[in-house]
Amino acid sequence: MEQWSFLTNHGQALLLIAHDPEIRLRDIASGLRITERRAYGIVDDLTRSGYLVKERVGRRNRYEVQGHLPMPGATARERAISEVLDLLVGDGTDGVQVRAPAG
Repeated sequence: MEQWSFLTNHGQALLLIAHDPEIRLRDIASGLRITERRAYGIVDDLTRSGYLVKERVGRRNRYEVQGHLPMPGATARERAISEVLDLLVGDGTDGVQVRAPAG
């Protein structure tokens, strides 16, 4: 039987980062069963498109999900990233930190 995933690797990486903003690329790669190089590419895509803000803290990176941004794709644009993350990870009390819209 062919395996498939409901979420793309980008979406799954975003969920992993929402759960642990200080997650290492190695752990993202392991969680998604991809190479570290591919995990770096995904995080770079998410950062360049504005869905993540990356901050260097010592020798590690800390990520902040920009939850106020709309979902990519024509059919989901009326939903913000934070709405989908809340749906997938719970009510937000699990330590998931997403940035809410200003004002």
